[in-house]
Amino acid sequence: MRVFQVDAFASAPFGGNPAVVCLLDAPRSAEWMQSVAREMHAPATAFVQCGADGHDLRWFTMSVELDLCGHGTLAAAHVLWETSSTASSESLRFRTRSGALDARRTDGRIELNFPATVEEPTAAPDGLVDALGSTPVYVGRSRFDYLVELADEDAVRALSPDFHRLRGVKARGIIVTGRPTISEDVDFVSRFFAPSVGINEDHVTGSAHCCLTPFWSRRLGKPRLEARQLSSRGGRLSVALDGDRVRLAGCAVTVMRGEWVES
Repeated sequence: MRVFQVDAFASAPFGGNPAVVCLLDAPRSAEWMQSVAREMHAPATAFVQCGADGHDLRWFTMSVELDLCGHGTLAAAHVLWETSSTASSESLRFRTRSGALDARRTDGRIELNFPATVEEPTAAPDGLVDALGSTPVYVGRSRFDYLVELADEDAVRALSPDFHRLRGVKARGIIVTGRPTISEDVDFVSRFFAPSVGINEDHVTGSAHCCLTPFWSRRLGKPRLEARQLSSRGGRLSVALDGDRVRLAGCAVTVMRGEWVES
């Protein structure tokens, strides 16, 4: 079984978000995939089962299976094109726990077509504000995550959350966002914390931008936006709201190739 490590939402090694991509040679159980993901120790491990009418795709962190994963999907698409499993001019369709997801190549980048996950205003749950250590301007809740808007980019950068306390917030993760003050070439910035699924801070989170895109599109009155995630590795995304879908575009680079050996 061929295995690849890819830096997603990055144009050079050591940036963006690492993902392992496993091209399955046969169907495998969820328990086996979870064991491989723990062994790989990456923020996400994507498992692809190729078929004539599309590709089955599943994503695992070191502790849980995910319902939606942007950087794992981008990495999987990158590997399929790079290994010539699919012609470079063809679009890809993945069957996932979040329905059909499409990927295509455009302008030297990979564009993903994902469902929008629009947030609704809500009260901050117990412990969230104290765990973040900052006062929100706005709190919303999407299908997966809480979205917290802070005053500006400076406040987002300054966060040093209490991850032990944040783990008690009942959600996949917490998206924290704000208007740019330093990053003048983007429309908004964000960070993503998900200790409940074993990731204290994710490097670049495509699925979080399925919520951030409609949120900032409404506020700024524009369907196309540029975004930056302010993790230690950092990442840049181009996003667009398209009805009830979100288009996410970014680059990817393979940093390792190998094979899984079983006794």
